[in-house]
Amino acid sequence: MLQDIKERIILQKREIESKLKERYIERNQDLKLNNDLIKVIVGPRRAGKSFFAIHFLNKQGKFGYVNFDDEKLVEVENYDEIIAAINSVYDNPKFILFDEIQNLPKWELFVNRLQRQGHNLVITGSNSNLLSNELATHLTGRHLLTNIFPFSFKEYLKLETSRFVSAQSNLDGAQEPLIKKNVLDNKELTITEIKEKMSQYLLNGGYPEILSKKIELKEYLGTLFNSIIYKDIVKRYKIRNPREIEDLVIYFISNIANEYSYNSLTKVGKIKSSHTTEKYLKYLEESFILFSLNRFSYKVKEQLSSNKKIYCIDNGFIQAKAFRLSPDTGKLYENVVACKLKKEEVDGKLKFYYWKNQQQEEVDFIIKEGIKVKQLIQVCFNINNLETKNREIRALIKAGKELKCSHLLIITEDTESKEKMEWFGDKATINYIPLWKWLLT
Repeated sequence: MLQDIKERIILQKREIESKLKERYIERNQDLKLNNDLIKVIVGPRRAGKSFFAIHFLNKQGKFGYVNFDDEKLVEVENYDEIIAAINSVYDNPKFILFDEIQNLPKWELFVNRLQRQGHNLVITGSNSNLLSNELATHLTGRHLLTNIFPFSFKEYLKLETSRFVSAQSNLDGAQEPLIKKNVLDNKELTITEIKEKMSQYLLNGGYPEILSKKIELKEYLGTLFNSIIYKDIVKRYKIRNPREIEDLVIYFISNIANEYSYNSLTKVGKIKSSHTTEKYLKYLEESFILFSLNRFSYKVKEQLSSNKKIYCIDNGFIQAKAFRLSPDTGKLYENVVACKLKKEEVDGKLKFYYWKNQQQEEVDFIIKEGIKVKQLIQVCFNINNLETKNREIRALIKAGKELKCSHLLIITEDTESKEKMEWFGDKATINYIPLWKWLLT
């Protein structure tokens, strides 16, 4: 059995050596390796977790690697044989990287034991359950968490800039481009070019392989989508009627930024009970396809009982799987903003919600830091329509007064300005900023 494990790890080692030769765009995160805590990297499948980890570890010296997407390795009963094989193949490496660790039964007990024995571990997982039950129960105080999402717009521009400058260097013999340079200071892209890239990012999203290898989006994301649904959810949780959960997620992706309740979803999806619907949505959120946004209230009970809004982890999935004839640009704008805020939320920088009053006036995003509401954000693709503009401003001013927040922002297609407004005696200053510029700040 040990020999079989070694052979599989040798094959994976060759794959890693090949990946290390591919072009790599620096992510906006670091791994703090100068301690004995378990480093946990969590995020969607194919978002670049293992690529990030192997490039980071490769700078530190020797590291061992095991990918538990291999069904034979998951079936290993004696986990000590895995360690013996790693030490043999990689000559007792300083670090060990376990990829997609959630596939290994009782993984948390295994890595906990290895950490106590002095192994320096980095683990990745594509299930947010790693963030809660297992980590909280077994690794309390002994792990550091890093979240890797699909490329942000800033990371996307790094890739596009490096591609452009690399082409130039091939022509004129220039030195290798400095792709780590801050995009806002990079003279290789004009504002017009950045806006063009924004239009592409809005539709295609930020999955790294699509962007770096020019893979056909719908085919790639369709295959990834099916893998997540059937491998990470249906198989893992033994769902008897997979069509129910597939119909549910397609409905969500086709209705991004809309409100939902479990009862209404049960009717739409023809699912037997709201409890089953809630369970399905939990699986979809754990697998990083979707995430929900609570309605803001100072009363926790009211927050939990109110309708939620749904968003998708990447706009590429909307392009690939949504059931619609043409994209709703306003919804795509709002989803991109929600994704950036979600990343900041899982990184512990803020909490965010949506706001709605009894008159059904709405503010897209309420940003809360600690106990204070710090900012109110409306996302409005077309601010030139006077009726739309007044509706957005009216809701902002009312929410600002109720929540005692004066930092009011409208994210637009191309407007950048500051405007003093008044609504029935309530005065406020509204800031406008283009989406591309907000994403780069």
